[in-house]
Amino acid sequence: MELTKIKVKTNRQVHPDFKINESVLDDIFVNFETKGTPFGDQERNTLKTFDLQGYIVNVKSFRIPNFINQVAYRFFRKSKAQRSFIYANKLKALNIGTPQPVAFYEETSTFLFKKSCYVSQQLDCDYTYRDLTKDFNIPDYETILRAFTRFTFNLHENNILFLDHSPGNTLIKKVGEDYQFYLVDLNRMQFKDLSLHVRIKNFARLTIHKSMVEIMSDEYAKCSGADYDKIFNLMWKETETFQEKFYRKKRLKKKLKFWKR
Repeated sequence: MELTKIKVKTNRQVHPDFKINESVLDDIFVNFETKGTPFGDQERNTLKTFDLQGYIVNVKSFRIPNFINQVAYRFFRKSKAQRSFIYANKLKALNIGTPQPVAFYEETSTFLFKKSCYVSQQLDCDYTYRDLTKDFNIPDYETILRAFTRFTFNLHENNILFLDHSPGNTLIKKVGEDYQFYLVDLNRMQFKDLSLHVRIKNFARLTIHKSMVEIMSDEYAKCSGADYDKIFNLMWKETETFQEKFYRKKRLKKKLKFWKR
């Protein structure tokens, strides 16, 4: 019996600055599994770097979603790869730091969404925000933390809510005497007017350290003109609430693993 071959369609969008590299980008997408150099955390999605005719690019390959989301991404929702590309270009247009977007690729069948990837220029950094949570002896530590807070305030002033504002998703690079910040993992963002509560809650996932919350609260109060005590109390409350939820979820996962044995 002859099996019918499932038709697969590739959708892509390449940044105008990289149109000349389209054929190489196509090859990267098609041969992602066998080429490239693994990079960073491979837990949920796969990250690799590739040479793009003189540029080093970072390619994030998203794992194929469950069946329901395959249908949703095929017909109703933009994929994580497409959203990453769109949001990166929006950030660039607002002069907010993020690695240069290069392209996104998607592969679909007639009814289902399959694999996808987002391509950006590799950006070498000095630190990530996570480093600040682990090493309090980093040179210019408080200067960096206050500059990061001003960077976040600027996001909020531009009506940007970065939903994955977590320790690994901000790269920090020293340029001259200043520090510049770059957002990565961009697929979850909202663009809207932000209340003070929503703004301060946006810090909740960043650290467990009260001393860091105190510095960020002080700097955000200076930027916004709001009362320090009000900001600190709210930021610390949201931090504790997030931590409680995080560890409750972790304990539940452990119990589920135990009962599955």
